[in-house]
Amino acid sequence: MSTGKLMSKTLTLALLACCSFSASAKAPESAASRVAAQNALFEEQYESDLKNHPERATAVGDYRYNDQLDDYSPAGFQRQHDTDESFLSRLKAIPTAAFSEQDALSHQVMQRALQQRIENFKFKEYEMPLNQMDGPQTRLADMPNAVPLDSVKHYEDYIARLHQIPRVFAQTEELLRDGIKDNLMPVRFLLEKVPAQCEGVINSNPFLLPTKKFPADMAIEDQQRLTRAITAAVNDKVIPAYKSFSAFVAVDYAPHGRAALSVTSLPGGKERYLNDIRSRTTISTLTPDQIHEIGLHEIERIQGEMLTIARKEGFSDVASFRDSLKTNAKYIPTSAEQILDDFRRYIAQMQPKLPQLFGYIPGSPVTVEAIPPFQAGSATHYQTGTPDGKRPGRVSVATSHFEQRWLIDDEAVAYHEGIPGHHMQLSVAQQMTGLPKFRQHAGNSGYIEGWALYSEQLGKEVGFYQDPVSDYGRLSSELFRAVRLVVDTGLHAQGWSRDQVVEFFRKYQPVDEPTIQSETDRYIAWPAQALSYKLGQLKFRELRERAQKQLGAKFDIRSFHDEMLNGGVLPLDLLESRTNSWIQAQLAAVKTAAL
Repeated sequence: MSTGKLMSKTLTLALLACCSFSASAKAPESAASRVAAQNALFEEQYESDLKNHPERATAVGDYRYNDQLDDYSPAGFQRQHDTDESFLSRLKAIPTAAFSEQDALSHQVMQRALQQRIENFKFKEYEMPLNQMDGPQTRLADMPNAVPLDSVKHYEDYIARLHQIPRVFAQTEELLRDGIKDNLMPVRFLLEKVPAQCEGVINSNPFLLPTKKFPADMAIEDQQRLTRAITAAVNDKVIPAYKSFSAFVAVDYAPHGRAALSVTSLPGGKERYLNDIRSRTTISTLTPDQIHEIGLHEIERIQGEMLTIARKEGFSDVASFRDSLKTNAKYIPTSAEQILDDFRRYIAQMQPKLPQLFGYIPGSPVTVEAIPPFQAGSATHYQTGTPDGKRPGRVSVATSHFEQRWLIDDEAVAYHEGIPGHHMQLSVAQQMTGLPKFRQHAGNSGYIEGWALYSEQLGKEVGFYQDPVSDYGRLSSELFRAVRLVVDTGLHAQGWSRDQVVEFFRKYQPVDEPTIQSETDRYIAWPAQALSYKLGQLKFRELRERAQKQLGAKFDIRSFHDEMLNGGVLPLDLLESRTNSWIQAQLAAVKTAAL
């Protein structure tokens, strides 16, 4: 064959191959089709989470799985991990080129959440599900308050869950035994508090509460039948399970508890604490030593503002002013109910002021209640209501040893836990229907607690904290969060003892003695979570200052706050990127209007 003919034949074959490849290759998917695929994955992942975590479904107002409790077995955690890895792989396979800013942001948020869950799994934190604040012993005891009880069906669901409580405790024991084998043990003296919690639950028996008040329209025969079923389940299943679990913790588990306080004493060492910081604050750019120094700097700044108030009140220094408050009967509660009344009053007075701070106001109901005695070691906290408002948000207030507490920071904490803090933020997120569902119900402490601490100052901006002592209480609340930066990193990165933490607290006395003791134990049991408040607040303040500086007279506080909340809970770096884009859009709108 001649060279010319050979070249011609080769060219022909190449063209045929090219045509064949072109015919078989898929055309690039459009942005619209990729967004649709991503949204379908979002929905699938969200539904998977609800199905795998029935208690979470109930918490967000989805009652399809109300007759089930979560799977707490080691195999259950492995299945969840495998599911997370599968979703992450599928999500990464979706290119985000030409996506809208919101769609690209949703991609980033889910990817970050799944990656963090996968990273947490490596450290096997699920093998340490028990401490003096949290665990099945307290979580299950709150079930009568956390489920809907407005129909026969919902009562029957509740009874079905009661029957599953022994299974939950058995699965938890399996996890705890694995933790012993893996040297993943909480601190012993904190574990030794758990049997007393179990005894407190047994004695108060909250599981019978649903039999005390039935819906008015429920037939008497149904009430009687359900009462018998609940009573039998509690007596035959729940109480024996609590007694057995209590004995297991006391005899077989707590004695293995670790003596070292720092989380770095566990397998994984320093990297474990760094992962705790990333997981709970969403900040990866700061070292423990840097966080420690930020705390010391903030303490100095806040002390300066406190000194200004002290001098206006006729005192030469903060310490003498603070000491005067300890013996001032006006600020020492005479009952637990007085503390609760304080919270209700402050939340109520903030409600009509919200239009000065926000364009969108969800109006979801919120209640105030005392933390039950068997959870006396818990701090005041917020528990989310349902999006439809049928189950209100709940501010649960620490009132134990009320005679040792102060009323001075009640106003700040009421704004923090209620409005415009946790209740406001979470209610907005639940009602933002333009977001994927997973973003409506996402969570990270850096954003959530950062917003709540930032919110405490908003009361001052609308004219509250009229009593200088209450304003001093606001600063005490902020000082409290600055002290946390120092003592948490002190415990887990610098080897502090429990006594060092307590003495550092007492030096500045931002909170009363019962709170100092319970909070110190909290930081030991829950490393890095307490860092999220002040670090998150500083980020919100930084973003506000940036927006005010760049927008000048065009800055609107209501629009800014709406922008902070209407994207759902975001990692702090993604919140910053989103805010920067918002500022640029505002500037562009100003320029357009001027043309």
